[in-house]
Amino acid sequence: MKIIEVKDLYKIYKDDGVETVALQDINLSIDEGEFVAIMGPSGSGKSTLLHVLGFLDRPTRGSYLFKGKNIDDYTDEEAARIRNKEMGFVFQMFNLLPKTTVLDNVKLPLLYSNVPASEWDKLARAAVESVGMTYRLHHEPSQLSGGEKQKVAIARALVLSPSIIFADEPTGNLDSKSGQVIMKVLQDLHEKHSNTIVLITHETFTAEHAERIIKLHDGRVVSDQKIKTRRRAETFIK
Repeated sequence: MKIIEVKDLYKIYKDDGVETVALQDINLSIDEGEFVAIMGPSGSGKSTLLHVLGFLDRPTRGSYLFKGKNIDDYTDEEAARIRNKEMGFVFQMFNLLPKTTVLDNVKLPLLYSNVPASEWDKLARAAVESVGMTYRLHHEPSQLSGGEKQKVAIARALVLSPSIIFADEPTGNLDSKSGQVIMKVLQDLHEKHSNTIVLITHETFTAEHAERIIKLHDGRVVSDQKIKTRRRAETFIK
């Protein structure tokens, strides 16, 4: 099943009558259960594409179907519900609340869901356990390493069992060892639990942990290839 279908998509920004074309003629699809890396240099359009795919922005023209339904058919309120329920986000800067425990940070998406409050603790604990962070359950972000913070961010993205996880430069603020730990978490989620993952990165080394790489340049798709031999994150962890 195709979870994402993009056809002839453009994103054009206008400022004082000047047009800036951020995305142009984008055509791609992502199947349920795929692990795809979208890569390119700064200014290539990868963050803009993430915003469109993640219902954070709308295309100027062209079509974007999520699970067979066009983004144009959703009101802003409906799009927000889909974003909360169906999509999990992991960002480079972690975006954790500083004076809040790991457990309560992971619970945040549940506050905006229809899940009964009586189930929040169980779901959050399960998500924390899935990334191996149970031993830090009641710690605050200031007491965590960078890699641990990103694991908590991944747990938060998982707590509502989304259809897809968008990871935006998830290793960008980490040292190489911590970055490999995070890539192993993402690979395990994909391989053991069949999570659909879209990884945004500017690094070829990081992208090669996925099973497919889509390269952008100047807002266009310039290549879309399956990876014959993926990097195995655990190989690099001592």
